[in-house]
Amino acid sequence: MKFSKRTGWNTEESELARAHRERLAQELPVADLTASNPTRCGFEYHADLLVPLANPAALDYDPAPKGSLRAREAVCRYYADHGVKADPGQVILTTSTSEAYSYLFKLLCDPGDAILAPQPSYPLFDFLADAEVVRLRHAPLIYDHGWQLDLEGLRRQITPETRAVVLVHPNNPTGHFTKAHEARELAAICREHELALIVDEVFLDYGVGGDADDAASFAGLGLDALTFVVSGISKIAGLPQMKAAWLLAAGPGSKEALARLEVLADTYLSMNAPVQRALPFWLEKRDGMQEQIRARTAGNLAELDRALAGQAECRWVTRLEVEGGWYAVLRIPATQPDEETVRGLLEAGVWVHPGHFFGMRESGWLVVSLLTPAEEFSRGIALVLRYFRETQRGN
Repeated sequence: MKFSKRTGWNTEESELARAHRERLAQELPVADLTASNPTRCGFEYHADLLVPLANPAALDYDPAPKGSLRAREAVCRYYADHGVKADPGQVILTTSTSEAYSYLFKLLCDPGDAILAPQPSYPLFDFLADAEVVRLRHAPLIYDHGWQLDLEGLRRQITPETRAVVLVHPNNPTGHFTKAHEARELAAICREHELALIVDEVFLDYGVGGDADDAASFAGLGLDALTFVVSGISKIAGLPQMKAAWLLAAGPGSKEALARLEVLADTYLSMNAPVQRALPFWLEKRDGMQEQIRARTAGNLAELDRALAGQAECRWVTRLEVEGGWYAVLRIPATQPDEETVRGLLEAGVWVHPGHFFGMRESGWLVVSLLTPAEEFSRGIALVLRYFRETQRGN
């Protein structure tokens, strides 16, 4: 049977994934520093979160392409809490941010066109681009006393086939917030080259100190470029299993964009009625979960810094600055491919992401989750530092 080239991914299990699976099967201890699923991280959920799903009103099927007005108004109240005045007409509900991306790639790109995304970033974009027969090009994020967009580097990656720039704000995994001045310069580049700007803000509510203005939503910046903001309750309310997200369109050209997107949404009608009925309640109750997540990530970041400060003799591991999100990037000795380092760490009893998983260079970087339960996180970081003490001794 012949299948499309767009789905010709290599789905074989990697040696590293196999080693991890086999260690778990042998019931050997593993401190998991890759945790990203809040439902598995020991948080307490509001007792009534499932109650709205049983609302009898959900038995009435009203196939509104953009999603129910009531749910979209709740999304606008969420943005109002961020100081952004949004209209429900700007919002289209989707089951996930991945679905929102698929709508936007269909809207903006013909087969063979290109999307530009800064890197490091989450590898999901590669699969989404392949599925829409779109090419993904990368522009560098650079680290110099903190992460920054390399705007000239981004400009050099633009070709006549480029249709949009994708940002994650704050970035995953670097935690970099795109600053307002960077946003304005980026919007000018988009205007110059007739590009749309797609901004993923799923981690927007999880800033780590810093200037609150840096954590402003792109939906309220009034940029003179067609801008799409995507987000959802997977991170906002810690509810990835409920499959509720949205895209919000703003700026020049947004009226026509929304008309075309509404046809796409009407074609799929993927949002189900019970989730739409429950969405206002889930957004209203998000503070309880967010407070727990912020406390967890802040506590783990402090524990990481304490452990790093206590390294004896040589500091083999350092932490890069982080401004938001759930991850921290560690700089490690680039003496071997990170894949081998992660394998060695797994044998020592701790599971971490190699940096190249996010598009970093093959050696010198690890990524750890700050969402891991505190005791397990502390144990895992201690194992990481012990590993480097033992392997780098004498170097």
